[in-house]
Amino acid sequence: FGPFLVAETNEVVQNDLNNRFVLTYVLLLMTCFKHTGFGGYDNKDGGGWGGAPRDAAYNSFGGRNDRSKSSFFNDRGSGSSRGGRYERGGFSSGGNSRWTEDAREEDWSKPTAPNERLENELFAGSNTGINFEKYDDIPVEATGSNSPHHIESFHDVDMGEIIMGNITLSRYTRPTPVQKYAIPIIKSKRDLMACAQTGSGKTAAFLLPVLSQIYTDGPGAAMQAAKNGGQDNGRYARRKQYPLSMVLAPTRELALQIYDEARKFAYRSRVRPCVVYGGADIGQQLRDLEKGCHLLVATPGRLVDMMERGKIGLDYCNYLVLDEADRMLDMGFEPQIRRIVEQDTMPPKGVRHTMMFSATFPKEIQILARDFLEDYIFLAVGRVGSTSENITQKVVWVEDNDKRSFLLDLLNATGKDSLTLVFVETKKGADALEDFLYREGYACTSIHGDRSQRDREEALHQFRSGRCPILVATAVAARGLDISNVKHVINFDLPSDIEEYVHRIGRTGRVGNLGLATSFFNDKNSNITKDLLDILVEAKQEVPSWLESLAYEHQHKSSSRGRSKRFSGGFGARDYRQTPGGSSGFGASRGGRSTGGHGGNRGFGGGEDEIFSLARGSFMVFFCCVETCV
Repeated sequence: FGPFLVAETNEVVQNDLNNRFVLTYVLLLMTCFKHTGFGGYDNKDGGGWGGAPRDAAYNSFGGRNDRSKSSFFNDRGSGSSRGGRYERGGFSSGGNSRWTEDAREEDWSKPTAPNERLENELFAGSNTGINFEKYDDIPVEATGSNSPHHIESFHDVDMGEIIMGNITLSRYTRPTPVQKYAIPIIKSKRDLMACAQTGSGKTAAFLLPVLSQIYTDGPGAAMQAAKNGGQDNGRYARRKQYPLSMVLAPTRELALQIYDEARKFAYRSRVRPCVVYGGADIGQQLRDLEKGCHLLVATPGRLVDMMERGKIGLDYCNYLVLDEADRMLDMGFEPQIRRIVEQDTMPPKGVRHTMMFSATFPKEIQILARDFLEDYIFLAVGRVGSTSENITQKVVWVEDNDKRSFLLDLLNATGKDSLTLVFVETKKGADALEDFLYREGYACTSIHGDRSQRDREEALHQFRSGRCPILVATAVAARGLDISNVKHVINFDLPSDIEEYVHRIGRTGRVGNLGLATSFFNDKNSNITKDLLDILVEAKQEVPSWLESLAYEHQHKSSSRGRSKRFSGGFGARDYRQTPGGSSGFGASRGGRSTGGHGGNRGFGGGEDEIFSLARGSFMVFFCCVETCV
């Protein structure tokens, strides 16, 4: 009888009939609601107007009939409202049940139901190569007070049922050296600065223990904060999200790759990873955030934008990871990192848990990084090439005019079913080389900073799938990208510093697989002669006689910079605190950095670098004075 009266009321109102009829219908409706609830659904909250009338109004005037309503309630649960808003369905500001009150009663350490389709999507493909067992021979140094003992197996530390199940699905049989040491350090809630070669398992080294800890602790106060934020902003407002952990990456491609790994280890859990990065549709990223966000992977620029829009709050972010930390702190990201970490609501160091990972950690970056770390442990993992021959490095003398023909010879000698990554220095050079290879009949694509995000993602997809087995790239693809079956890396243009070279050749020979790296050398590359020679000797590679002669000639130049010492002993860096004067005070270390910072031409070039360093030093002096006063 109730639905019939509502239908009649609609007709009466629409035809503007006598008000007395309207009043009569309203009184009758009130009587119906009081005794039976609306449309046969009992009022669970006890009051006739406490929740059901809102459902009634939505059903009658919003265009839904009884059948759609019944389906909605069967799928979503009770139709009652709490506090004047829907908590479970698509009508709240967030619309995700993970953040509701019901989530408090859920045990986050227990796995949810399996999803066969998603499982096949996440865990397809292999992870280790034929030389994976040789990882046991890699030297490792852990410096810092009371460093936890390393593990030999994933079972040596309690990471919970969910993590161990996903490790099995990922076909990880034993931890890599960086994982052996980093996992117990992170599980013991110690800050960490880890220096390990690319392809050595750094992503899993921080995701496994961080997610394990979240599964154990649950959402905590972040869930209630997200719920309250939605209520304060109104019924249909987009809710502010409070991630429990955050991973910062310098490039969009690396952020997406970390996000994909996070999805693997969050499988069958209540933790929802999200990714935000520039160059993509911010609306779509906001809609994804609405569904809930517990682990956030982000590039600094887009994250600052989201924070200023009031969409992300860092009040409960107790786990902060900086991947490729040396690049983010050295190549222009430092102001944004300070904005995120120090000038917002993120818990301070000592309260939050901070981890930094990279393949290289120069001394000046270590000095800067300690602003974000508290009583940290420095982990130095020797490069794989020091004890095994996973990556065969070849350096050949090729004049600029001969590079293209030499490149064609190398491509013809490479198998068609393997992938080749060609590095150039400039965006214009990448486009020109791609056009040349295309005209020569090679299936190729390119990636650089001037291409749109959609084009970059499509280029990587074509390269991964093998449709375009040749990828021409600038430095944007030098760090962090994990693409299986990359058999050959060609440095068409050698980089200007040895750290970039280390990252580039790390695109091949990953996690125990074999790889080849060929570099075209000529007079333009004399600035890295000594450092390159040290890398080849250390990795027991063939050293051309002409390279030894050039290194001797340029020895006085390279020794004045002292850059090659960073790689002594097979490590990408050593803990600067172990060197004389390394534990000096804040002011001394700052002063030393401002005078010698960013040695050589680290991405800025010539006199501009000197001006930048002077300006940076002046700013840091001012910053020190302000901090002292405060």
